[in-house]
Amino acid sequence: MKRIFGGGLMLMLVAAAGIAAAEPAAARAKAVKVTVLSTMLADGSELGEWGFAALVEVDGRRILFDTGAKTDVVQKNLGTLKLELGDVTDVVLSHWHWDHIGGFMPLRREYAAKRPAALGRTHVGAGFFDSRTGVPPGVELNQMIRIKPEYEATGGTFVVHEKPAQLAPGVWLTGPVPRKHQERNWSGRTQRRTATGLGEDTVPDDMALVIDTEEGLVIVTGCGHAGVVNIVEQARAVVRPARVHALIGGIHLFNATETALAWTTAQLRGFGVDHVIGAHCTGIETVYRFRADLELARAKCVVGAVGATFTLGRGIDPRAIAK
Repeated sequence: MKRIFGGGLMLMLVAAAGIAAAEPAAARAKAVKVTVLSTMLADGSELGEWGFAALVEVDGRRILFDTGAKTDVVQKNLGTLKLELGDVTDVVLSHWHWDHIGGFMPLRREYAAKRPAALGRTHVGAGFFDSRTGVPPGVELNQMIRIKPEYEATGGTFVVHEKPAQLAPGVWLTGPVPRKHQERNWSGRTQRRTATGLGEDTVPDDMALVIDTEEGLVIVTGCGHAGVVNIVEQARAVVRPARVHALIGGIHLFNATETALAWTTAQLRGFGVDHVIGAHCTGIETVYRFRADLELARAKCVVGAVGATFTLGRGIDPRAIAK
């Protein structure tokens, strides 16, 4: 099920579309381009930051995936890259963390002033709006609780996904990812408040975007707090058990142990990964480890930089700093 929230609207429950892998396969995407808009590494006139955002373009449809950390970085990078978001309706926020939602309201206000529907529908995972606090408990950490009514007041609508969903032909959301493997890719310094009280925040709302192509699956992650192996297995279960043609975004392994890295790359080898743009919290050393263990050429496994692109049929343009 998915819950839809909008300004002044009552909570509605509707059936999630096309969630069973056994259902007839949707048309596969033919034109795919993913452009990194926010990450730590940048060259030229772009700005780097601890955050993540990407513009995803699939067969003429454009989706904003995360919005960076600071209020103005994504917009400044869009200007430098000669991109704009006026025709983008759908936003995906991979999870609630501050470094993925910083540009959300500034971007909505700027583009909605010219086109009310711009960035007007935002997809989040179940648990996204849960209260969060530190250890020990203190102030509210989840800024999206405050931002939610502000966004709805502009006419924006939140779609809360409890299960996988298809956004467009060949474009899927994993929904919250089952944690089959114990990939502890979160800090452990935050608690989540539920009906039963406070408990460790495992970031249950974390979800990824999956694009089905003839070459395989293109998977876009924000931080991958659910664990990259869990995410890939969920993508293959929801869409189809295809090879991973591209893995793009944050893969929270920058502080992983040697044991965790070795296990992760061993699992990923079995999925036939063709390309990696390891941005944000992936870690530079992790990208080098992926190159070695997944036997990927330098041009096919790069540290993510602002402006880097993956284009179906062409591969990765990493920008000068990441070549």
